[in-house]
Amino acid sequence: MKNTFIGTPMERREDLRFLRGRGEYVDDVAMPGLLYAVILRSSIAHGRLVSIDASAALKRPGVYAVITGRDMPPAPPIVPMRLQPLPEFKPFEQPVIAHDKVRYVGEPIAMVLAESVAIGEDALDAIDVTIDELPAVADWTVAAENKSVLFEKPGTNRSLVFESRKGDADAAFAKAPYVRRERLRTGRHYGLTMEPRGVLATWDDANGKLTVYGAAKVPFFNRRILAAQINLPVEQIEMIENDVGGGYGARGEFYPEDFLIPFAARHVKRPVKWIEDRRENLMAMNHAREEEAILEVACERDGTLIAIRGEVHTDMGAYMRTNGAVGARNVCQFLPGPYRIPHVKIDSCLWMTNKTPVGTYRGPGRFEANFFLERMIDMMAEELGIDRVEFRRKNLITAKEQPYPVATVQPTNAVDAYDSGDYPTTLERALKEANWSEISKLQGKLIDGKYHGLGVVCFVEGGAAGPKETARIEANDDDTFSVFLGTTSVGQGVETVFAQIAADALEVPIERIRHVYHGSTAYVSDGYGAYHSRSTVMGGSAVLDATNNFMAVLRQAAGKKLGCAESNVTFDVDKVVGGDGRSLPLKAFAGLTAEGEFKNHKHTYSYGAHIAHITVDARIGRIEIVDYVVVQDVGRAVNPLTLKGQVIGSLVQGLGGAVLEDLKYDENGQLLTGSLADYLLPTATDFPNLRCFVTDDHPSPINPLGAKGAGEGGIIAAGGCMANAVANALQSFGVQPRQLPLSPTYIWDLVQAGQRKAAE
Repeated sequence: MKNTFIGTPMERREDLRFLRGRGEYVDDVAMPGLLYAVILRSSIAHGRLVSIDASAALKRPGVYAVITGRDMPPAPPIVPMRLQPLPEFKPFEQPVIAHDKVRYVGEPIAMVLAESVAIGEDALDAIDVTIDELPAVADWTVAAENKSVLFEKPGTNRSLVFESRKGDADAAFAKAPYVRRERLRTGRHYGLTMEPRGVLATWDDANGKLTVYGAAKVPFFNRRILAAQINLPVEQIEMIENDVGGGYGARGEFYPEDFLIPFAARHVKRPVKWIEDRRENLMAMNHAREEEAILEVACERDGTLIAIRGEVHTDMGAYMRTNGAVGARNVCQFLPGPYRIPHVKIDSCLWMTNKTPVGTYRGPGRFEANFFLERMIDMMAEELGIDRVEFRRKNLITAKEQPYPVATVQPTNAVDAYDSGDYPTTLERALKEANWSEISKLQGKLIDGKYHGLGVVCFVEGGAAGPKETARIEANDDDTFSVFLGTTSVGQGVETVFAQIAADALEVPIERIRHVYHGSTAYVSDGYGAYHSRSTVMGGSAVLDATNNFMAVLRQAAGKKLGCAESNVTFDVDKVVGGDGRSLPLKAFAGLTAEGEFKNHKHTYSYGAHIAHITVDARIGRIEIVDYVVVQDVGRAVNPLTLKGQVIGSLVQGLGGAVLEDLKYDENGQLLTGSLADYLLPTATDFPNLRCFVTDDHPSPINPLGAKGAGEGGIIAAGGCMANAVANALQSFGVQPRQLPLSPTYIWDLVQAGQRKAAE
């Protein structure tokens, strides 16, 4: 049979389990003799740790142990960088527990092991900690003064500068007929997961084996880190992924707790569980986004883009964590976006401050870059008297220009090119779906007390990070197959998508793919995980390779059993047929297995356009979305239904960052948004009118599926699109948003400033 499950919209297999309450999260795992870990975190942003006295806490009933940095001689281990592990970052990496200084509010100082969480939390108050407070560095501009440095040895708060270069930007600017200079910034966000992080570890003293539950995203990499830190062979550690309430880039990286809990389990020889509460989640999980750009864009008088140059400054927080450099690196590469800009010169500066460290959050660096450039394009088009849609049409990269080389980023020497696509087509489709010719008549109009505004932006999304991914196919004893993945699930629907790929490759009904196992280190020899929109591209291609290898070993085994040459063996749904017509059921080969892999050092680039139709009440700064359209070309949509869910979900997150979310600190480094009453998130009723159209007109040439990473396209362009829509709505006030989020207060201030200027 010839299947067409790839390309068919199919409902998610895993949803029945979740909707019936049968998911198993790490907090659902129980063990005899379990101890609960609670963590004492610094309440001071910057200071020298003088002493820790836990004697009173240890006397409390139900308290089993208190662990500090002194229990880890000669010093607590350091969490290494996973991505961009440059030597310049080493002096700024994080110890798993503070032992000489504290550098942010929320940094672990001590860990209590108790018979219950409540007993442990009460014991935290009995631990006496003395810290000599130092001046806090709570902003990148303060960090740049280097008056108070977080790390004495390097003697500077700047950990690195990424440089993005293409052509000769300075020469292009010297003769450019038109230049616009702007200063723009994005707020500090984080990938708030429905279920906070958690770790449960058990130690088998007899066999010297450590088992860790709650692994997500990159379990094989985290196993290597933990093995080195805890001095065990990697084979003696098993990482087990449970169901997770979302990942969004933040969850599953190696955090201090990923060492502390396994260490504690081995230290006390009892199972230990830690589940963070929401306040810990807000102050301890990676933050993201907070970037400020000072940019210049040059173009001809007709709007033809010539060059972009400038600086981007990223507030990195207190330490360089595993993937913390990605946002700062990406922003300088992706600033030209989907446009033909021949000359690029961007310096991206990474500043250490006394805030929670940053990591990746869906669309890292691309969300910021898109807001910076798309905002400037609208301002340039207005000043030059060019229609902003025509401005974009003129500069979008066409199919004939693909593969299109992008700027090279140093010091990683990252040379890359957009792989395929016709970028203007998605803009035209979005204009059609949004009925632009009609709604454009409403731009800036006041109707029923609200100003109507339109935003239009284009974007490009990178995906499919290498170097490889693995998968394994196994025949079961009931004529079905099991698929084992090196990649993981963080909620993106891999059990459904990979069943579609395997069923097509094996040419069997999808029901014959009985299980898709993912995320545990025992399933395959190696794995690289779920990040950078890579799972379908890399893992799906590995499944294809595993399938080919499985069919080869099946033919070999069948040839021996049927007494014929391998080349004469065929597979027909549930039986294996020899050259003379004799056959054996598939279950006769139960246990037969084969692993496959896909290696790739190139990236995929999906692309598209957003159009927003909003209203703004200028009296109170309130925004309402009338209609929002996203069109994204994904190369090849394996499951258009789950893909649309990904795009809409990420769009809602992007709208949250555009109008609501902002982690705020005071000048002493204290987190002011320490609860969900302060850190505002979109809810189900906030943005009801969202539409998504997925196309697959230009498959990627770099993988056998033709697929492109596409889980982040909804979020990338939301900030720029909403800011442009607000400017369009409030054009009569001369409003030009230059920062996110577009809070009611910020919009009201812009309106008031515009009215004052008009009255002068």
